Amino acid sequence: MTKLSVNINKIATLRNSRGGNMPDVEKAAADCEKFGAEGITVHPRPDERHIRYSDVRAIKPLLHTELNIEGNPIPSFVDLVLETCPAQVTLVPDAADAITSNAGWDTLANRDFLRGICARFKEHGIRTSIFIDPVPEMAEGAAECGCDRVELYTEGYARNYASDPAGAIRDYVRTAEKARECGLGLNAGHDLNLDNLEYYIRNIPWTDEVSIGHAIICDALYMGLEKTIQAYLSKIKIF
Repeated sequence: MTKLSVNINKIATLRNSRGGNMPDVEKAAADCEKFGAEGITVHPRPDERHIRYSDVRAIKPLLHTELNIEGNPIPSFVDLVLETCPAQVTLVPDAADAITSNAGWDTLANRDFLRGICARFKEHGIRTSIFIDPVPEMAEGAAECGCDRVELYTEGYARNYASDPAGAIRDYVRTAEKARECGLGLNAGHDLNLDNLEYYIRNIPWTDEVSIGHAIICDALYMGLEKTIQAYLSKIKIF
């Protein structure tokens, strides 16, 4: 059954816009769990414009579910992951100045680098996931890197869903099937929302986890955080 991991970056962005500690990121993480989230995702970037490294250290001991830390494995990120030992680390090739993640890894061109990073994290018992585009060859390449899962970058699916759902999902199904053939677990994330999430899960029901942040926080402005998380859970708990 697919799990929902709530990305709390946007809560930190709001806090950072004014300084101080409102909203409280640590409380938000605990509340997301209390309201039904089965994991918390954070994506600290080098400029700490939303989640800070200190937030990650503070949040980790508070959680009863899984912590997923996303990011580009630069040395400071690697050190943070090894210090906090989350349940999962998701390797994302975002540039330091990227507004948000905008591409998956080329797992063939970066195989040696990713293999070394995966091995280092797995030595510490940390599940590794590699962020990839919906290309079956990238799933095969990820398996050769020694990771445990891949996370499909779903921006393209979300962009095309309204006009052509079947076409939007096609490459994702192919890549998800290849990942399963390679023995990899499967995650998904980026621009998934209440409109497109259920169709995605119905077509790829073996998805282990979806990581959703921006849409959840936007919906929570109108629905409240608890009702929003429950609404997202209803879209994925369909089997």
